[in-house]
Amino acid sequence: MSVKNAMTSDFLHSAYGGESMAHMRYLAWGDIARKEGYPNVAKLFEAISYAERVHATNHFREIGGNTADATVTAGAVFGNGKTYDNLQGGINGELHEVEQMYPVYLNAAQFQNETGAQRSFHFALEAEKIHAQLFKQAQDAVKEGRDIQLKSVHICPVCGHTILDEAPDKCPICGAKKELYVEF
Repeated sequence: MSVKNAMTSDFLHSAYGGESMAHMRYLAWGDIARKEGYPNVAKLFEAISYAERVHATNHFREIGGNTADATVTAGAVFGNGKTYDNLQGGINGELHEVEQMYPVYLNAAQFQNETGAQRSFHFALEAEKIHAQLFKQAQDAVKEGRDIQLKSVHICPVCGHTILDEAPDKCPICGAKKELYVEF
């Protein structure tokens, strides 16, 4: 599945870098949330971290045989703050991906007829929309001094679709079956 066009390849590399950093950042922020007494916010960070890993893996797979050195530009929030601020960092990062990054990357992949990259970018774009909403719900709860209410978080291991409490019978993004979802 090696991408043929340099621009789409660059976008896959940058998306891979950004998703990899988000994966690690959310794990660190989950630890902070747990220490601050927000175990469900911690669970949300950990689950979405897994979704970001799914996105990174999809992008890496589409890069394929192109293993040469690459300069990666990946916009990201750095550092740790309090849970409320970390959630704002998550919201900002997800909205950047939804409003700016992935629409451009997807458009380029479509223009260059890179079907694998199109799929990978589409999966990430649709999941990131949900992540921004969930981080906002969590932030609203933390602002009031309480934890977000949830039983569990379910992640589709194919596309990163994220849903609270119960997985759907079929993933609305990629069509994966309920049994494949990973529960946090």
